[in-house]
Amino acid sequence: MKNIYKNILKAIIIAPLLGTWGAIVLSCDKTVTEPVKEAYIPTKLDENAGTWKTYILTSSSEVAVAAPKAATDAAYLQELDSLKNKIMPVLTPANKDAVAYWGAGAVYRWNEIARELAARYNLAPAANAEGKYPVPDAANPLADPKFPFANPPYTARMLAYLSVAQYDALVSTWNYKYMFNRKAPSKNDASVRPLLPVSDLPSYPSEDAVVAAASYTILVAMFPGEVPYLDTKLAEAKNARVWAGTNVPSDVTAGDALGKAVAAKIMAKAKVDGMSAANNQTLVAGQIEAAVARGIKNNWVSQETPARPPMLPNYGAVTNWNFDKATLAKIRPVMPYVVGSVEWQKDFEELEKINKSQTREQARIANYWADGAGSYTPPGHWSREAANLCHENKFSEVATARTMALVSTALMDAGIACWETKYYYYTPRPQQFGLKTSVGLPNFPSYTSGHSTFSAAAATVLGSIFPSKAADLNAKASEASNSRVYGLIHFRVDCEMGLAHGKKIGEYAIARGKADGSGY
Repeated sequence: MKNIYKNILKAIIIAPLLGTWGAIVLSCDKTVTEPVKEAYIPTKLDENAGTWKTYILTSSSEVAVAAPKAATDAAYLQELDSLKNKIMPVLTPANKDAVAYWGAGAVYRWNEIARELAARYNLAPAANAEGKYPVPDAANPLADPKFPFANPPYTARMLAYLSVAQYDALVSTWNYKYMFNRKAPSKNDASVRPLLPVSDLPSYPSEDAVVAAASYTILVAMFPGEVPYLDTKLAEAKNARVWAGTNVPSDVTAGDALGKAVAAKIMAKAKVDGMSAANNQTLVAGQIEAAVARGIKNNWVSQETPARPPMLPNYGAVTNWNFDKATLAKIRPVMPYVVGSVEWQKDFEELEKINKSQTREQARIANYWADGAGSYTPPGHWSREAANLCHENKFSEVATARTMALVSTALMDAGIACWETKYYYYTPRPQQFGLKTSVGLPNFPSYTSGHSTFSAAAATVLGSIFPSKAADLNAKASEASNSRVYGLIHFRVDCEMGLAHGKKIGEYAIARGKADGSGY
């Protein structure tokens, strides 16, 4: 399989030179196959992206970048000479493999890496000999249990900060690209034969190096046990642009510094967003008491042995991206049906029927959307959907980053709003009434459905950016929502209200996007 993969990657590098961009598919027993992602010239270069509204930076010039050497300067000419006569002629097969891999796009690949890390760390801590569940320790991330436990809220937050760092850094990059207007190496010297398609986008600072440095900074903070792995990816990502002949080293050096500086500002926000108090278990007794006072007499109770503490009971207090806490309370779903009511009994009978005679299609849907332990969770599922749509539509790096930021901040907002609702009402799950599930047993209250809220938020945002795909995206969100009923994880009301809630949350991200000056 390894040799086949290398041969395919070589074909991808050679194909653009021959003008043959055919779809290449990897195939291997028991492996889900996908088309290899090819490099492309963006449909739009988004020349005015340096003016787009940023999330954290006050302006696209907040982080200073020094002017590059002129195209006629001896130092730049020496870089060109080294590129075509010393670097590119001695590329190894591994170097060319890296060029092909990163040619799919820096934003695309770093989000893919982030999702892979989320899946690797999406494992709930097991009980120890004392019958307690130890909490992962950020200061000792590779101990048992590993830090972090990349559950859906954690993954949504990680993806949001990653995407915002990429976007703000690229808006700044576009500002300086068109300020300095240094052409790509092959545009200055026709004897440079790049291994990837080259557009008219200025090359300084390198957008790939900017994204690599920004992404590295965020992911090292979110996955501190993965520094060696991320070091390798960072070096490869930066080198690949030089190996490809699309950047000279000074393009990369400037991009690296800019990406690091912008990401440091993004991490400053992350450190004070309230996540450190998200697992505050001292709040639980008060939350249950308040839910009972609101009329929820039957509360959620862990069905595990030993009982597992509820997951992130204070995540609802984490800072939102696209609306404030007053809005969070305003759009909170109304109180669900109480146990024993006519409406609740109807929902329960639906679950009993599925429990007795689940169809093959219902089982397929339940398992496809399970996104449980060892997966990159529902937020990761929708992150992948967004990245693939950007690639299929040949978005520029900055437009891809904008899309990922809008979707990822909506997903984080959805997680915050959903978790706030869960612990506001503290409702029981179907398993407390004798029903079993084959798709995992969540250790937090039922109402509303996280899958439904995440999915509706993401589908709403993506449908606005890709209107021709809106119906298909909404259908996927509905299927994700239904999957939790088919898997006997949620009551119907949890899912229906979650979908409605998620749609409202997505609309706030859409409003943000319409005001960012991009014209998308």
